[in-house]
Amino acid sequence: MPSRPSSPSRRTVLATGAGVTAALAFGTDARAAGLDDKKLRSLISRMTLEEKVGQLFVMRVYGHSATAPDQADVDANLKEIGVRSAAELIAKYRVGGIIYFTWAHNTRDPHQIADLSNGIQQASLSRPRGLPVLISTDQEHGIVCRVGEPATLFPGAMAVGAGGSRKDALALGRIAGQELRALGIRQNYSPVADVNVNPANPVIGVRSFGADPHAVAGLVAAEVSGYQHGRQVAATAKHFPGHGDTAVDSHYGFPVITHTREQWEELDAPPFRAAIAAGIDSIMTAHLMVPALDDSGDPATLSRPILNGILREEFGYEGVIVTDSLGMEGVRTKYGDDRVPVLALKAGVDQLLNPPNLDVAWNAVLNAVRGGELTEARLDESILRVLRLKAKLGLFEKPYVSQAGVTRTVGAPAHLAAADRVAERTTTLLVNKGGLLPLSPRGLLVCGADPASPSGTTGPPTGVLATAFTELGFTATALSTGTAPSAATVAKAVAAARDADAVVVGTYNLNAAQKTLVEQLLATGKPVVAIAIRNPYDVAQLPGVPAYVAAYSWTDVELRAAARVIAGAVAPRGKLPVPVQKADDPAQVLYPIGHGLSYPT
Repeated sequence: MPSRPSSPSRRTVLATGAGVTAALAFGTDARAAGLDDKKLRSLISRMTLEEKVGQLFVMRVYGHSATAPDQADVDANLKEIGVRSAAELIAKYRVGGIIYFTWAHNTRDPHQIADLSNGIQQASLSRPRGLPVLISTDQEHGIVCRVGEPATLFPGAMAVGAGGSRKDALALGRIAGQELRALGIRQNYSPVADVNVNPANPVIGVRSFGADPHAVAGLVAAEVSGYQHGRQVAATAKHFPGHGDTAVDSHYGFPVITHTREQWEELDAPPFRAAIAAGIDSIMTAHLMVPALDDSGDPATLSRPILNGILREEFGYEGVIVTDSLGMEGVRTKYGDDRVPVLALKAGVDQLLNPPNLDVAWNAVLNAVRGGELTEARLDESILRVLRLKAKLGLFEKPYVSQAGVTRTVGAPAHLAAADRVAERTTTLLVNKGGLLPLSPRGLLVCGADPASPSGTTGPPTGVLATAFTELGFTATALSTGTAPSAATVAKAVAAARDADAVVVGTYNLNAAQKTLVEQLLATGKPVVAIAIRNPYDVAQLPGVPAYVAAYSWTDVELRAAARVIAGAVAPRGKLPVPVQKADDPAQVLYPIGHGLSYPT
């Protein structure tokens, strides 16, 4: 990455700011003492009610710059939030946190992200009684990432689950945490602690480490330890009390988990207990109902028995509780947008994430305090937890990041090499009839699904695979056939296959059209290797494929690793972290947890 001038020093930026007194009130003594609640409570006592309400919100904002976003982003901000920029958002609502999204144009490139983070901090700290902002994002790796290349992108959770290495999970957290910190992002909504026991789960799937709660617990704890090493980033275990056994996406509906209390304790609870034991800084709620834990009909986000009774009292969790996005339908089905934030606070939540209408939500909380439904002391309780976290992360002492730190850290060669090594240990060989794999260099057609790149990687998958095979000595041709190939597209692929020595085809949540494509490729008589580039369950529907590999995602790092495994440059080492049932009899397991072939040595 090109070098850029270093960011201004903290002293230079804050010298004329009214927030300097508050920002320096803690100093090095507070950090040396760990958490100084007396000083934090003193700071809270000087805040206005409006400032207190603002500290509870974590909000989206459009734009690459805190003060000078592009006009389209100004327009979007005015329409959705009633402000022009992040600086105006902070000035009007005094929000305690801001969340970055790719679609909000917050994450164009590492140096820009660092500038945005510094601009946000300056906008907040220059206000009277200004406080540092806790900047967050969803950097799960795999299919959910907000910061793309040239940042280091690791395999996703299910791939890491297939690798089965806590050491690798720890390395992922440490390296990814270093890079996020260099960008000024200090709260990461990861790892996913959900145990994916439902193959039809539309929202978790490969975002989970697997279906074995104890294996998931170990990997969650390791990744948490990595992220929080040196207090670089606050990790966030999600989605409590567990989103792994749903057939409904809580973005669009209201899932209900039918586990008994005993089943929940056995299946869903262990990873969250492990995260707490590892010192997790924040836990995210789920917008779903678990009648065995609370039969009121409320989602967990609004459930005092779940958040206060179980998470706080039974599990002994003392850190920050953050909601999942309040714009999701799962939390909006029963109550209006003015009631949800108030009820969440009454349930025990500390941070209110991304309400659909900030003005409605902010004023609802303000009026609930003025009307007596919420006490100011209740707000103070959550604000103290949020400020404790900011102090723990060193944000009062060092709220800014440097461009030199970005250049040195983000996408460092050693980090990229580590991600490649981790990926090589995750690729899982599910089927290898007649020892078809490894393939020797030959003319290769690479076709199949080409979903949009999930995390700012180069993509598309067929192109990434073809390039990787070419670098391995093959003559590879890429042909995108999409996730729902038409008859004409299938015919084109079949014609191309006849001119190739072998075919590699990517499947993505296999549907009838993709199945037709693969079956007609098999009918050509050419050797066919299939790669499941998302859920490994695809293999159950294509028993005729002679070789099947699970990559668990279509990000570059996982696809390149799959190509190296298929070519024999590295041996397959991954083991299924979920069972694959028979397509025509789900009660029967086709490939159990732990299944994974290797090559003869």
